[in-house]
Amino acid sequence: MKTNKFNGTNYNDWLRNLRIVLDFENQGYVLDKPLPTALPEGSSPEERVTFDKWHEDNRKVRSIILTSMTNEIQKQYDRLEDVPSIMLRMKDVDAVPDRHIRYAATKAFFGTKMAEGSSVPSHGVTMLSLVEKLEYLKVGLNNDTYIDVILQSLPPSYDPFIVNYNMNGLEKSIHELINMLVQYEATTHKSEPSVLIGEASTSKAKDKGARR
Repeated sequence: MKTNKFNGTNYNDWLRNLRIVLDFENQGYVLDKPLPTALPEGSSPEERVTFDKWHEDNRKVRSIILTSMTNEIQKQYDRLEDVPSIMLRMKDVDAVPDRHIRYAATKAFFGTKMAEGSSVPSHGVTMLSLVEKLEYLKVGLNNDTYIDVILQSLPPSYDPFIVNYNMNGLEKSIHELINMLVQYEATTHKSEPSVLIGEASTSKAKDKGARR
């Protein structure tokens, strides 16, 4: 959290890191559930223990949140005592709008081009990472669109591959396409055989968006 402080423009990344830290300490529930303000009359000793722990966890998580903000932003929240109030205000006021995030992600995906002579595996990993981000943001692109954009991102030396792929009406997943490109690179560019892109490491993109 010290190296990824909330600065007003990185809410989603900051929140993901915060949840990782809190889940390890079993304190993640403090982010999502309203802080109980009082015990009902006739509460059991167990309920008292739960109540006290909740308030203690709230104090700890509040401190973690405030220390993971830049100094200027911290001043906007240091008077709020309960974590849910802090999180609600952060989401409403400081979170980057979803539309802006989607715009940046789609711009990166459609604008990424492979330079002539560069490595297919490296380019493939980049494109897979961008696809996974689009899937996470639920942009709504289907497998055909992903394939088209990846093919369009290739340099001119891959034109024969693209023509053959389209003329044969191939229906491949993103991983299968990239592995075909790796094999094409190995046979036409006289390079050392490259490691194929494994499907297990990035299965989400294939499962969620590749077969719609």
